[in-house]
Amino acid sequence: MMNAIVVFGAPGSGKGTQAKLLSECLGIPHISTGEVLRERIRKGESLPSGVLATMKAGDLVPDQVVNEIVEQRLCQPDAAQGFILDGYPRTLSQAERLHQWLGARGERAVVVFLEIDYNIIITRLAGRRQCPQCRTLYNLISQPPRVDELCDLDGERLVSRVDDSEAVIRERLDAYERETRPVLEFYRTNGSRVIEVDAGQGTPESIFERLCQAMEEDDRSKNCR
Repeated sequence: MMNAIVVFGAPGSGKGTQAKLLSECLGIPHISTGEVLRERIRKGESLPSGVLATMKAGDLVPDQVVNEIVEQRLCQPDAAQGFILDGYPRTLSQAERLHQWLGARGERAVVVFLEIDYNIIITRLAGRRQCPQCRTLYNLISQPPRVDELCDLDGERLVSRVDDSEAVIRERLDAYERETRPVLEFYRTNGSRVIEVDAGQGTPESIFERLCQAMEEDDRSKNCR
């Protein structure tokens, strides 16, 4: 049976961190569509016209582009036993495409929804930094590096991502409300398991503990039905 997990929530809710922890725990790949796109840009690989400008503006990349990237990745051997999706699906069209892809394999997604107040998100993202070399994420408030503005792992100077300015953050949140929040309702009404976790308080590790506990409780509830 395939472990198909969608980590869902607003930008800055901690999807990437929780997906990485889940990946390490379950031994299945963490697939971040945003990181896949940024990696292609870093490597100088071609992208469809307008995609880079769309990303810099905080808008959503066209569904067709993202769907093709995700399906190519899910067909790789390391995802045969399962995967954790971070940043996909973001629109109803993407959710329906993934639902069809999984349905053809007799599977359904398990959705982990990270709930968080938008004011906390803006504070978090404004303080986020990333190592340009190893891609490790930090937060100057909640997860600062040991040496100010330097990566703990390789000593590289940390940078702010172009999509973490306050103006872009607000546009991303607006896009989330318009395009992505309806995806949650899609999952709530199509028989998928939706597990909700408070992601607004505590360290990433304590949030992950709550997430694991919620998943265990949901498993027990499912087995009792």
